[in-house]
Amino acid sequence: MPHFQIDYSGNLEEVVDMAGLCEHIRATASQIETFPMAGIRVRAVRVDHYAIADGNPKHGFIDISIRLRAGRADDVKKDATTRIFEAAKAFLAPVMASHPVALSLEMRDIDPALSPKTGTIRDHLES
Repeated sequence: MPHFQIDYSGNLEEVVDMAGLCEHIRATASQIETFPMAGIRVRAVRVDHYAIADGNPKHGFIDISIRLRAGRADDVKKDATTRIFEAAKAFLAPVMASHPVALSLEMRDIDPALSPKTGTIRDHLES
């Protein structure tokens, strides 16, 4: 953990480097102590059906959800939320300067008792 999911309106496909945004968020998250590097997952999902504000098809959105196991202090989560949001804003600033885009982020805890995990990524990381 954590999992970062970026939902974005399909009309941004041509103006936002989504792979670049994923990598930017991954790199930023890997520098935040509360996010174990081996657990970081970032994915972007294009949304083709949406309606925004006054219905103008030029409007776009990027919504970032962060899910992580419960147990971190509120101040730690707030700091991490701020750092990821600021990184996304900086990456998207050129696009947002010329396109109407709504950017949002939400972090939420996952109850570890209700979210079993297994994997071998840690076994294959280079030290």
